[in-house]
Amino acid sequence: MRVASYEELEVERLQYILEMWDTALTSIAVVGDFFLDRYLIIDPALTEQSIETGLDAYQVVEKRPQPGAAGTVTSNLFGLGICDVSIIGVCGDDGEGHELRQAMQHQLLNDELFMTLEGYMTPTYTKPLVRESDGTLRELNRLDIRSREPLPASTQEMIADRLNCLGAVSDAVIICDQEADPELGVVTPLLVEALSATAEHNGDRVFWVDSRGDISRFRSCIIKPNAHEACRAAGVACSGEPTLDQAREAGERLLEQTASRAVVVTLGREGVLVVAPGIETTHVPAVRVEGPIDIVGAGDSFTAGIASALAVATADTTLVQGAIVGNLVASITIQQIGTTGYATPEQLLQRLEDVQAGRMSSA
Repeated sequence: MRVASYEELEVERLQYILEMWDTALTSIAVVGDFFLDRYLIIDPALTEQSIETGLDAYQVVEKRPQPGAAGTVTSNLFGLGICDVSIIGVCGDDGEGHELRQAMQHQLLNDELFMTLEGYMTPTYTKPLVRESDGTLRELNRLDIRSREPLPASTQEMIADRLNCLGAVSDAVIICDQEADPELGVVTPLLVEALSATAEHNGDRVFWVDSRGDISRFRSCIIKPNAHEACRAAGVACSGEPTLDQAREAGERLLEQTASRAVVVTLGREGVLVVAPGIETTHVPAVRVEGPIDIVGAGDSFTAGIASALAVATADTTLVQGAIVGNLVASITIQQIGTTGYATPEQLLQRLEDVQAGRMSSA
């Protein structure tokens, strides 16, 4: 197994990739489950006692609605300066759906293929955060809203048709499957079948899949499981956190089992493994950062970085170089506490220069 160096991505190459994003010469389609992340900031000093119940009534002093799940990916694409982003997904005609659309407005997305469904509950993660006396934020139990019924068959067919259309004209298609149950959410078996056909017919384009369910059901795409997901899908037994060797075995098995274009296994603070036909399995270490971190959304940040880098076909970006871009993006967003943040092009360039100059470590 080879270990990659961050010297493999030249600063000039990264600058060229950023230019291609900024000039709308790279088109990205994001398809899947768009959630609303509703952050509620609580000031414990203002806590009152409810007259009716006698229980503490926490006082919210700040609300911060943000796009979540697939919306976290689009937020990162916006932050990176990618100008041409189209989305396919659904929300409800409820208050959460309105909040989600409002939160995505500033991203300048092409949302013509994004649907509002009557009676559908917009998936929402409500995240109460207590602001401590020193200013740090402590997360309480999350409250989840999501539909427990499959989308109507007619809606599933419309989504599959829209995927076929965008897949033929986009440089990259990013699939975000947030639901572990394959029958729920946007990424249904019908969409998986349509995706495989579209990817096979458009071999010169990037099809990237991130799924919380069974990643082995996807074909002809680049798939991104984490180490646990890879071991489960590939049948590699492990107790506790998978080792690097177990993750490699799982990735290599998945590549063979799924006829994927590549398998990229994320390893948390250890970085990622790149497994692809014709190359030696490569470990791309993560960038080491100091101080507090918040890993929520790190995988989505990585996805936005690598898929967008690979979409710049004329830059001849390799999978390993793309993984370096993804790691750089994630290393920036995890330093943004209590929010699903994003990285800017300027931060990305500075982070690469810092790593290559030895001011930060990738070991």
